[in-house]
Formats: sequence, C-alpha cells, structure tokens
Amino acid sequence: MIEHLSLLSFASGGWGQALLAGALVTLALALACLPVGLPLGLGLALAARSKKPWLRSFATLFSTVFRGLPELLTLLIIYYGCQIGAQKILAAMGYETQVTINTFLAAMVAFSFVFAAFSSEIWLGAFKTVHKGQYEASAALGLSKATTFRKVVFPQLVRIALPGLSNNWLSLLKDTSLVSTISLVDLMRQTNLAVSVTKEPLFFYAVACFGYLFFSALSGRAFAWIERHFSRHLRSAQP
Repeated sequence: MIEHLSLLSFASGGWGQALLAGALVTLALALACLPVGLPLGLGLALAARSKKPWLRSFATLFSTVFRGLPELLTLLIIYYGCQIGAQKILAAMGYETQVTINTFLAAMVAFSFVFAAFSSEIWLGAFKTVHKGQYEASAALGLSKATTFRKVVFPQLVRIALPGLSNNWLSLLKDTSLVSTISLVDLMRQTNLAVSVTKEPLFFYAVACFGYLFFSALSGRAFAWIERHFSRHLRSAQP
C-alpha cells in the first residue's frame, strides 16, 4: 500500500503533480464551457419561442444536431473540421500553410455547443412554468419587456431549471474525459500515461474515479447553495 501511495508523490518518480495538473485542466475546461453554453442555451430557448420562423428553425436545427450527435464525434468534427476548413480558406487566398487549432479551444467550443443544445430544452421547460399572468401584471406596472425578463422571469427560470442544469453540468464534467483523443492532457490522459508507465491500471483508474467523484461532490454543494439563493423568497414567504 505504501508503495502505491508513493506513486502519487510530488517528488521525482511520482505522478502526483502530473495528475493534479490534469485534474485542473479537466476542471478548467468544464468551467470554461459555462460562460458560452449557458447563455447560448438560453438564447436558443428564446429563439425557439420567437415569432420569427427562421429563428425557431435555427434553434430546432441546432438543438437537434448537437443533441443527436455523440459528444466524441462532435469534438472530432470541430477539431479536425476547423483545421481543414481554415487550411482550405487560406489556400484559396494563396497561402499554403499548416493550420493547427488549439486543442483546449476546440474542446471548449464543442462541449459548449453540446451543453447549449441540452440546456436549451431545460430552459424551454422552465419557460412553460411561468404563467402568462406574470407578463400581464408586469406590463400593467409599466415594466419594459427587458426589465420583466430580468427582474421577474429570469430568477424563476433559474430556480426551476437548476436541477436539470446540474445534471447537464455533471454530464459535461464527465464528457471532458473525451479530450484525451485529441491529445489534450487532462486527468484521463495523465492517468493513461501513468498506467502505461507503471503498469498499475487498477490503482490509477481508482485515483481518477476519486478525482471525478470529488469534483461531482463539490458541484453538488455549489448547486445546493445556488438553489437556496434563488429560493430564499419562498422561505421568507412561509409563515
């Protein structure tokens, strides 16, 4: 047991530093997808509710494509497709050069699109729970549509959508393990390297399991706090 634990040391010959660096890349990639995926998902939900047919069609097409494709296929298409597309555009302009897309950026775009597609359905479901009388009451009070959405509708949407969004976040966190296929050095990539060198698959895969479970536990605490924050008015209204 002591010999196994020594494999996790931060000294020379240990894999602790490499695994920690990979875990931070995993967490950073998942967090980097949120500022893109969440607003984009909400925008798609708004587009799906729009009176303009072309906006509804775009939202439906986007959601259908990125919910229907496997995450690995989406990642590979964006990573290799962007490189090939950029090379062809440059070649058409007379520039013959090798284009390499940053792996972290490609993964962030791919997973953000997938996250947005799934979260848009959750936002749409949340919209259906907001009674139209609230919009009428806000208009009667002289509130603009933007103010109504920001002050009245959006806080309710967040509270209702949180359980579904938390599931999407956990799926996103697990899907980041796919980036090892495009050589991004995340937790799984470092784990596979450690296994190939030390020939200790069970030990290092168990360490990787602990890492993902640790991130999941932290995420659960964070979402519980956010849910309490957006539900505070319900507690204050209770007798």
